[in-house]
Formats: sequence, structure tokens, C-alpha cells
Amino acid sequence: MGKIIFFEDRNFKGHSYEWTSDCSDMAPFLARCHSCRVESGCWMVYDRPNFMGNQYFVRRGEYADYMSMWGMSEWVKSCRLIPMHRGPYRTRIYGRENFMGQMMEIMDDCDSVTERYHWSSGFMSCHVLDGHWLLYEMPHYKGRMWYFQPGEYRNFREMVGTGSMRFMSMRRILDCWY
Repeated sequence: MGKIIFFEDRNFKGHSYEWTSDCSDMAPFLARCHSCRVESGCWMVYDRPNFMGNQYFVRRGEYADYMSMWGMSEWVKSCRLIPMHRGPYRTRIYGRENFMGQMMEIMDDCDSVTERYHWSSGFMSCHVLDGHWLLYEMPHYKGRMWYFQPGEYRNFREMVGTGSMRFMSMRRILDCWY
């Protein structure tokens, strides 16, 4: 089981509340949130309720002033525990929406789809077969990130609420439980 503690003020001060599972809206529990401590597991934290908005990956450690660290303008409003995964990691990526275009199967981290596979741009849909992944909008794990669990993702635009969305790099979520 994972455990994360959020604090209303920086440096782990003020009222606090802990979670051991997903929370879609932290507002009933905390007036604001400026720091957190992850005691176990890996988590995605979101700057909007219902697991929406910008996403940030956190693992065991202390985040005394995460808003400054990540450049956030809003505090965390929801959080999701990433389930433990043992076994292979496998994702199929597609050059176009709806599993169209060129397809590649990825089983390890990829810091640049354009460099490794000589694609002119990133990928626009994927099918996560095994494992949990972080996908990034730019090569070398830069830019905004999104969490993907096993499932089919036909159209990233619907997920992120912007125009033609492509991802350029991806990495497996490993070693979350110790």
C-alpha cells in the first residue's frame, strides 16, 4: 500500500492529511497544499480535481516546496497511486490517431522516438499492453508528462484537451515499492 502526506504550508507545516489510495478532490480535506512527503509507492499528483490538469510524478521522498520546484501556479488538487507492476513492460505506439500509421513495439525507455525509429515526429496513439509508463511531449523526457496505465489510447487530443498532441519520449515506471 502506498502512503502520501500533504501539508497546507511549505516545509511540512500546517494542517496535514494522508492518503493511501486515489483522491479525486482534496478540497474537503485541505484548504491548500504546498508540500508533501511520499512515504511509500509512486504517485501522480494533479493541479486540478478529478485527475485533470498538469500531472507530476512523485516517489518516496520529501517535497518541501513543490510549487517552486515544478513551476506550478496551482497547488495539488488530486492524487493517484500508481499500482505495483512486476513483469514485462510493453507498449505499441502509432504515428497517427486510432492506431493508424507506422507502429513500433516498445519494451524499454525511449528518450527520442524521432532518433531511435527515424520518425519525422512523435506518436499520436498507443496501446499499453503491460506496465505503467510516463509519456513526455518532448524528446529526452522533457516538457509536460502524462501517466498511462494498461489500456488503449486512440486519441491523445481528447485526453489532454489540445490540438494535435504527439509524444516524443517515454519511460517505464520502475522501483516504486521499497
